[in-house]
Amino acid sequence: MSNHLILLLQFAGLMHLGLMCAGVLMPRAVNLKNNLAVLPPFIRRLFWVYYTFIGLCLISFGIMTFTFAGTLAAGGGLARALCVFLALFWTIRLIAATFVFDVRPYLTNNLWRLGYHATNIVFIYLPVVYAWVAWKGGRP
Repeated sequence: MSNHLILLLQFAGLMHLGLMCAGVLMPRAVNLKNNLAVLPPFIRRLFWVYYTFIGLCLISFGIMTFTFAGTLAAGGGLARALCVFLALFWTIRLIAATFVFDVRPYLTNNLWRLGYHATNIVFIYLPVVYAWVAWKGGRP
């Protein structure tokens, strides 16, 4: 088992928790309360349920990746499948960040711009690491 893969995975696990921090700041950055206020109650609740589930996924992905980095790096079948899934998940999220979401109106200060660029770096790092581990895991 490769120690550098374990370190890359543990760093990826921590990055998920960093994304959680960004997610906690997002409602303030986009004035979410006022923007959701005009929506019907069902749609508001649906958004908050989705927001919560995404947060739970990020926490789970991060904890599993950090805690089981050695198992993932060992390259068993389930480990590779999970790494492939996470590589695809984060690749699709990167595509959405690049081509679907226009956050320019919300990048009103240097802190928001820095956070935006930092999250995009994470969105690039995660699929690369998971794909690398899926391909290389368990090999000398």
